[in-house]
Amino acid sequence: MSHTINLFSAYQSKDLDLKNRFLMAPMTRSRASQPGDIPNALMAEYYGQRAEAGIIITEATQVSLQGKGYANTPGVYTKAQIEGWKLVTDEVHKKGSKIFLQLWHVGRVSSSKVNGLQPIAPSAKIAKETNVYIFDGAPNGDATFVPVEAPRAMTKEDINQVIEAFKTGAKNAIEAGFDGVEIHGANGYLIDQFLRSNSNERTDEYGGSKENRVRILTEITQAVADAVGPEKTGVRLSPFISFKDMNDPEILDTIKVASKALEKIGVTYIHLCEADWDDAPEIPNDFRVSLRKDFSNTIIATGNKTPEQANALLAENLVDLVGFGRKFLTNPDYPKRVKLHAEMNDISDTHTLFGGGTARGYTDYPFL
Repeated sequence: MSHTINLFSAYQSKDLDLKNRFLMAPMTRSRASQPGDIPNALMAEYYGQRAEAGIIITEATQVSLQGKGYANTPGVYTKAQIEGWKLVTDEVHKKGSKIFLQLWHVGRVSSSKVNGLQPIAPSAKIAKETNVYIFDGAPNGDATFVPVEAPRAMTKEDINQVIEAFKTGAKNAIEAGFDGVEIHGANGYLIDQFLRSNSNERTDEYGGSKENRVRILTEITQAVADAVGPEKTGVRLSPFISFKDMNDPEILDTIKVASKALEKIGVTYIHLCEADWDDAPEIPNDFRVSLRKDFSNTIIATGNKTPEQANALLAENLVDLVGFGRKFLTNPDYPKRVKLHAEMNDISDTHTLFGGGTARGYTDYPFL
């Protein structure tokens, strides 16, 4: 039985041996041109190199200056940024692939050293043991990590502005040539902060019950779907990730409420961002089965999976697509290497993972 619609029906498969059956997962790389956080020709080259993926989901892209949490990440709220993204979409489409833009607001995971603004969040609770990075002129070009700052609790006006920013960002993405957008509701950023009872202590209609905590997600998603179409709208969630001080015992039940709401809106996919470190917890199959019952469209899983793990999930009909991130970072021709059982490139220089401004560690990984 197929659970995919529209664009994604062309890529669902239980065989990972063909180009268009690979999905490239989003990865922050911090190469946007300054000033202005503008996508550029180097970024277009990077994504174009990796267009052996049938579908690419871009790095997280802030919908406003307030939504920015790390240095040199791209935006999608100015004319210059839209024009910069056109370089990327043109290059990817020229290579015959599709590309979605990930829309992002970091909420409390920020510092005035990054964007000149106090962070905002559902509640005035700082994220403990959480850092963001800036580039302060270190001799080797490395990012310098700084602790996040205490946020202020969002007003209703703030919430309305954020909803409008996501809606505008989605429309800007389509203007820039993207095939769709992904709303980033995962990894401890703003929407995830609303979802979780430990970071959301509000007593209004956006806090308290699970239904209230998912309200901003559903309102943002509905606004985006109304603006660009539900078939061009996906949502990323991370029920099993608890870093950035986000450990919430109620999150699985809350995600269940959210998935039913997203089903009603009719979004084209839910993207499960799964823990990707070596001893990360496995997502239990009963959660996957429950999600499949609640959500009838495409389900994507990412999280440092091997092709063998991906095929196992696909064979059991627990997901429809599996995304690959790190391997695409170092192997622009990753699908070909999988097909040929070829040796993979390793990360050549960890200093260039986040930022750098040059091809080194970004577009200079060799092809077969």
